[in-house]
Amino acid sequence: MNVNADRLWQRIQGLHEIGATGEGGVTRFSFTAEERTVKDIVSGFMRDAGLVVHEDAVGNLIGRREGLNPGAKVVLVGSHLDSVPNGGDFDGPLGVLAAIEAVAALEAAGIRTKHPIEVVAFTDEEGARFRFGMIGSRGIAGILSDADVDTHRDGNGITIREAMQAAGFDASGMSSAARERDAVKGYIELHIEQGKVLEQALQPVGIVSGIAGPLWLKFTLHGDAGHAGTTPMKGRRDALSATAEILLVIEQEAGLMKRTVGTVGQLQVHPGGVNIIPGRVEFTLDLRDVDVTVRDEVEQKIITKAQTICEERGILLQVDTLQRVAPVTCDEQLQGLMKEAATEFGLDAPIVVSGAGHDGMQFADKWPVGMLFARSKNGVSHHPDEYTSKEDCALAANVLLGTIFRFAN
Repeated sequence: MNVNADRLWQRIQGLHEIGATGEGGVTRFSFTAEERTVKDIVSGFMRDAGLVVHEDAVGNLIGRREGLNPGAKVVLVGSHLDSVPNGGDFDGPLGVLAAIEAVAALEAAGIRTKHPIEVVAFTDEEGARFRFGMIGSRGIAGILSDADVDTHRDGNGITIREAMQAAGFDASGMSSAARERDAVKGYIELHIEQGKVLEQALQPVGIVSGIAGPLWLKFTLHGDAGHAGTTPMKGRRDALSATAEILLVIEQEAGLMKRTVGTVGQLQVHPGGVNIIPGRVEFTLDLRDVDVTVRDEVEQKIITKAQTICEERGILLQVDTLQRVAPVTCDEQLQGLMKEAATEFGLDAPIVVSGAGHDGMQFADKWPVGMLFARSKNGVSHHPDEYTSKEDCALAANVLLGTIFRFAN
């Protein structure tokens, strides 16, 4: 029993056209026309595989295959279809399309599992539009709040609630997307590694033991804008100069740890004139580690040193938490089933750690979570050059199929 490798590859390549950028990447934000188009296409793939399709109250696209015992706990399998700006073709879509192919293989073989299976394309895993990710998985976990959908806005000031409404979803009913603890058996996801561990190990597939928890902070520095030519250097309250010092602190403090990573991905300078001293600067910090204690200690060191820098320069500092997600340990039983499935296909899948966050993080407190990684060329991700070979996609999808078969029975 194998997935259809050619069809999987063709579908991955075909989705590139939805949201394609001039630089060769893909931009697909949630609750947009591009997302609507790709969801319509993928819903067709789901129906072709024999799935019954619907969208829940937060926009998750779900295809269900009944089991021999329809009342049994459901096995959730999936990933996401949204992207970062100018992202790649594999981050997210591989997991959704491979899950569909796995179900199609079961259907073609005439195999009915004991437990129902649901393939899910989650809404807004990336968080690129609202700087608040995993909206769909939070909804299924029952932890998406009114404050979440009313507070977080995109670059045009549109809240999540407003974007949902424009896309035809009513946030007032989002609680209906939540699943009860005893309704789900567990969650499985295939994803590209987004790193070089598998490539360096010469292995196409890896089994994830844990997922680093992303902490997103927003720093706002308030200084004084002034004329660049008439304001002496001594006594300036330059918000950008203070920011430059803080950025070095972030690099230094994260670099002292074994697995901590810190990234400043967004920075806005105001007023933004070539001849004006920056009076206000806003920037984000993405801080991650698989050890929450280590991550939070690094966070406090960065904030303490940033406060000192700002005090010395006469700058007012404000730090807001955009999201704080705890690291996750993947389920040992699922890891064992993945190892069995990998062995069946002649693979010695190594144990790896995910530095990137994934939807399964929202489920770990309620259900077993398991993840498979497919090898990434040069470790590149969130970039047009992101690439996983056709052969590796097929091998990873087959291991996913074997895992689903075992877990759903």
